[in-house]
Amino acid sequence: MTKTLITCDCMGSQSIDAEALSKATGFEVTAPCKALCTTQADRAAKGLTQGNVVLCCTQESRTFEALAEELGVEPAPLLDLRDRAGWSADQGSKVAKMSALAAEAMLPAAPEKTLDVISEGLCLILGSFDVAIEAAEQLAPHLGVTVLLDEADELPDTRAYDVVTGKLRKAQGALGQFRVTIDALRQIEPEGRAFTLTEPRDGGISECDVILDLRREPPLFPAHEKREGYLRADPGRPQAVAVAVMAASHLVGTFEKPLYVRTEPLLCAHSRAGQTGCTNCLDLCPTGAISPDGEHVTIDPMICAGCGACSSACPSGAISYDAPPVDLTFRRVQTLAKTYLEAGGHAPRLLVHDAHGAEMIRLSARHGDGLPADVIPMEIRAIGAFGHAETVAALAAGFASVTVLPGPGADIPAQSAQVALSDAISGGGKVTLLQTPDPDAMSEALYAEQAPAPVATPVRPMGTRRQITRQAARALHPGAETLPLPEGAPYGAVLVDQDACTLCLSCVSLCPSGALGDNPDLPQLRFQEDACLQCGLCANICPEDAITLEPRLQLGDEALEQRVINEEEPFACIECGSLFGVKSTIDRITEKLQSHAMFSGDKLRMIQMCDDCRVNAQYHAQDNPFAAGERPRPRTTDDYLSKRRDH
Repeated sequence: MTKTLITCDCMGSQSIDAEALSKATGFEVTAPCKALCTTQADRAAKGLTQGNVVLCCTQESRTFEALAEELGVEPAPLLDLRDRAGWSADQGSKVAKMSALAAEAMLPAAPEKTLDVISEGLCLILGSFDVAIEAAEQLAPHLGVTVLLDEADELPDTRAYDVVTGKLRKAQGALGQFRVTIDALRQIEPEGRAFTLTEPRDGGISECDVILDLRREPPLFPAHEKREGYLRADPGRPQAVAVAVMAASHLVGTFEKPLYVRTEPLLCAHSRAGQTGCTNCLDLCPTGAISPDGEHVTIDPMICAGCGACSSACPSGAISYDAPPVDLTFRRVQTLAKTYLEAGGHAPRLLVHDAHGAEMIRLSARHGDGLPADVIPMEIRAIGAFGHAETVAALAAGFASVTVLPGPGADIPAQSAQVALSDAISGGGKVTLLQTPDPDAMSEALYAEQAPAPVATPVRPMGTRRQITRQAARALHPGAETLPLPEGAPYGAVLVDQDACTLCLSCVSLCPSGALGDNPDLPQLRFQEDACLQCGLCANICPEDAITLEPRLQLGDEALEQRVINEEEPFACIECGSLFGVKSTIDRITEKLQSHAMFSGDKLRMIQMCDDCRVNAQYHAQDNPFAAGERPRPRTTDDYLSKRRDH
């Protein structure tokens, strides 16, 4: 069935061309209401009853949800056309932009993957006596509370909560799974008229669901504000302490934890044979959720905060964002561009933002100039997951420029690196990182931008992030062969010093992507540039330091082919003539050992023989190691008993 869009011009404050919008999108678009949420709510009720409708108003979401509940039907999806398009100082037509936003909203949403986290309400409070005890008094009716004090000159008389003393050595985990280690641990002995403490002991281990940190010391975890179940407040600010106590009181029950990323360990290029290669995700993860695990890395889903930086920086696709999946992000970008252009628009600009940016857009629309008619906003859950592949794909799909608007929790260095890489691949001047918390400054920057010319022939490639990046770059640079990239880029070439390389092929055995290969018939080192991750394993393992990396993006078809980057003449066996080894290496070894006492006579010649001839020569030599005489007869039980005197 065709979707029906029920629109509203919000008391005539925006213009909606229902006929043009219907023609551009293929949806049935009703004539705009004046007040869909109040006097014309009957239209919304009729649409909800009939089903398969989209209400073009997000401001009054509570009103429409209550209406659906009253009617006993499922709430309808909501679409914001007013704040993102209708309310704007730009007098140009908004039909193409509204069409793009409507088409993108109709894409099927990916199901969210979650796991259940159970918190039984065991809370550990850290802090000085006065602040921690006061918080414990408030939380005791709701949670199972334990207060950890550095020392206690006095102990509370109540047993409504536990009090221990000691030094916190280590804390790990997240909501429902915290594990703490305490040294000099002393617990209360409740016998007698006055409470006393046990003798101190080190290495006490305890588990809890929530940690309320009211100390004036550094936080227990990196990026502590993203660690679920860990609440921290300045003890000198009573209001902040009250907010933290209130939040802690609600952290009991079963919660759904989103699974933000998907991993493919076999693709990971972290290490091989004890040699470290790629560490991009380890260097970027703000919460410490990623840790080495042999030849690959592992991600603790309980600690992962879903920033998405690891997905953007992973060169192999071993880590990919999954909330929503990467391929859905590509489809959204391509749908926005395709629909805008087909609706008659020209040179659209993409504004990528998170929930904070969405609020800035709403404020700018209501109190300022709003967005230009050619700027299409796209909200994503984690701004860090929008990396160079998504940006270049947007430009290849027809966007003239891409502006990334990070929120206050974004990792700016990681985002800046992705923007720099995107800019290098796209040719420069098309990708901007807009850092401002001011809605008016955001709007002003977008109106002032001079949009460059978009790609002449838009393309919408499919495949992995690496494949999409390469195809998009080819569309942006028709006829170009190579693009230089900044240091640390996940694309590039391996350069070999042929004078230093001995063709030992250590690099081939460790290459995680198969970019480096050998020839089983000849001493050759081969390289396929399209597969190279620039992980550095080959350079790290090379015993001759003959390998260097050159970040670049090869756009020609030769990047997809194996080419010989070093080869030498093979050595011919002096007995049978079969080819084996490298001639220069065998000649060098022979020269160095010819004066050695252990390689006198025919032994030196064995170095110049293939495997079969070498074994044959050893077998017929005078000091044949295989000629050891007749093998001794195995001893049996009879042999043993025959020598016993009592048998």
